[in-house]
Amino acid sequence: MKAFWDPIQLTHQPVFFLQRGQLRQNFEVPARAEALLVACREMGLSITMPANLTNSALTAVHSAEYLDFLRTGPSAWAKMADHGPELVANIHPSPEMLANGARPSATIVGQTGWFTADTSCPVGPHTWQASLAAACGAIAAADEAAAGRTAYALARPPGHHAYAARAGGHCYLNNAALAAQRLRARGAGRVAVLDIDSHHGNGTQGIFWERPDVFFASLHGDPNAYYPWYVGHADERGGGDGIGCTLNLPLRQGSGDDVWLAALDHAIEEIRRFGADALVVSLGFDASEHEPLRFLSVTQEGFARAAAAIGATRLPAAIIQEGGYNTNVIGALLKRFLNAL
Repeated sequence: MKAFWDPIQLTHQPVFFLQRGQLRQNFEVPARAEALLVACREMGLSITMPANLTNSALTAVHSAEYLDFLRTGPSAWAKMADHGPELVANIHPSPEMLANGARPSATIVGQTGWFTADTSCPVGPHTWQASLAAACGAIAAADEAAAGRTAYALARPPGHHAYAARAGGHCYLNNAALAAQRLRARGAGRVAVLDIDSHHGNGTQGIFWERPDVFFASLHGDPNAYYPWYVGHADERGGGDGIGCTLNLPLRQGSGDDVWLAALDHAIEEIRRFGADALVVSLGFDASEHEPLRFLSVTQEGFARAAAAIGATRLPAAIIQEGGYNTNVIGALLKRFLNAL
């Protein structure tokens, strides 16, 4: 199995993180990728530098204006007097503003609020190049899946909270959505995205909400008590032509292997019913019982059993790394997962 990775992904080093009104250390640190990279080497995976992307591959999912913001925002921010080290919004357009015709601002402060969903996605001087490299790896993994193989993208920063034109939750480019779109472009008639990160993949859901050709299934912590708070409920089933192509399986706090794996079985059953030709897996290890911000309580054995169930679908798969923030355990979890797969 190939593992796609670019060392430039280590240059993104976010600092700002606001939790319960307190500034705390950001959990999405380069050490996450380093721990996963060690695991890939110990497994003997073929660690491969992904090829560069064309801009059209990105604009198939993300708006050009948003991409320009990520690319040029830090330089505009640096020209302001008394600026901080990272782009962090102090206002976002509210539903009332949008209903009254709100539009993007010409200022970098206003653009930061427009193009970010929350304060958990600070944009630094190296965010763009790291995010672009992660996206390249996701698309390379999709190319492997399009050829009938399974591959792993060590995507860091992660991506499933990023919308078509908005960053959020440590995510900037939606790697899973880019992989799914690539699979469609490479001939897969129907693609399923299976998100097993502990947080709902709200960005991925938003991107494919009205699409009948991409099925999105997510098992995650109940958004009534967990990020992203507002979406990820069981009655969200898609819109327009995509009605019935979204499946959310929110789980109560403390849910362990049995409950989590039962939800996974349900998701896989629906993916089979959908008739997917290929699979994208948003692989988050933050459902682990050892997570620093634990909500679910999945064991190492639980992740191995999940991988075996996914492998039993016999679908070629692009495995895209999402969350997982305990750097002492995520390497072992990756090994158990990929070996079982």
